[in-house]
Amino acid sequence: MESKTVMIAGGAGFLGSHLCKYYTDRGVRVICVDNLSTGRLKNVTALMDSGAFRFCQHDVTRMFDPGEPVGFIYNMASPASPPRYQKDPIATFETNVIGSENLLKLAESLGARILQSSTSEVYGDPDISPQAESYTGNVQTMGPRACYDEGKRAAETLFYEFHHLRGVDTRVARIFNTYGPNMDPDDGRVVSNFITQALRGEPLTVYGRGQQTRSFCYVDDMVAALVSLMHAEGDLSMPVNLGNPEEFTVLELAHKVLEETRSTSSLSFQDLPKHDPTQRRPEISRARTVLGWVPHVPLREGLQRTIPYFAAELTRNAAAAE
Repeated sequence: MESKTVMIAGGAGFLGSHLCKYYTDRGVRVICVDNLSTGRLKNVTALMDSGAFRFCQHDVTRMFDPGEPVGFIYNMASPASPPRYQKDPIATFETNVIGSENLLKLAESLGARILQSSTSEVYGDPDISPQAESYTGNVQTMGPRACYDEGKRAAETLFYEFHHLRGVDTRVARIFNTYGPNMDPDDGRVVSNFITQALRGEPLTVYGRGQQTRSFCYVDDMVAALVSLMHAEGDLSMPVNLGNPEEFTVLELAHKVLEETRSTSSLSFQDLPKHDPTQRRPEISRARTVLGWVPHVPLREGLQRTIPYFAAELTRNAAAAE
């Protein structure tokens, strides 16, 4: 692995920056490509002095020439939280579709292996639980979440066709809710929302009655899974669910965050957003079988590792605003 350069599109984002650090820590050359629309340069600043790291500000909807051989490409380039991807839904869709096609063409020209960061959102609002890779989903093609959900589904189709028609070595990871350090405090996803609201002493925003369920995977577990999927040998072109199968209601998450932050914040119940999934839980037997991977960090421990990061971020942001 050390002899092949790794390119990470969306490398300044939450998950992408952890992948950048994983490889640079091991002496692997990394090209980080990000347009910084939602990625943050501060996520990779500490890597800049590494002789093995190179940052390129670029939008994947335009073709990219790395100017050197690349062995592995991660496509992590897309906003992932509803407030961020709904801000410019056409750009979100184009990033997922045009960006994926451009990166697949690059992988084909370089003879590189490429991994697509897909999502549990391809299952829509599922009517079965847990969701296995064979489940085709209960999806809504027209609505506020469709730009992301359908963009990811279309990207999976491109990965399938580039593999079967052009022989590109592809991997598709269907990622379930992931959290941890390097998330933007204003990201808009439920874990970051609850932690920042609790630390600020603000009411925690719970949609509906909080009975919708999610499965939360700590970032270190997810990075281990992505790296395993990328570097496992054999034909692994079909999607693999990656996530923690422990299932919690949003209300349970809220109470755990209040306990771990020792916050006295109240709960503010709001109307459910349109097309918000009521249930989300991965079936991960394929990941266990083909990768030998299972998550190890329980939710409470993951929150304990994550909360100090958000506390420090809020402190720095407050100092910068003065």
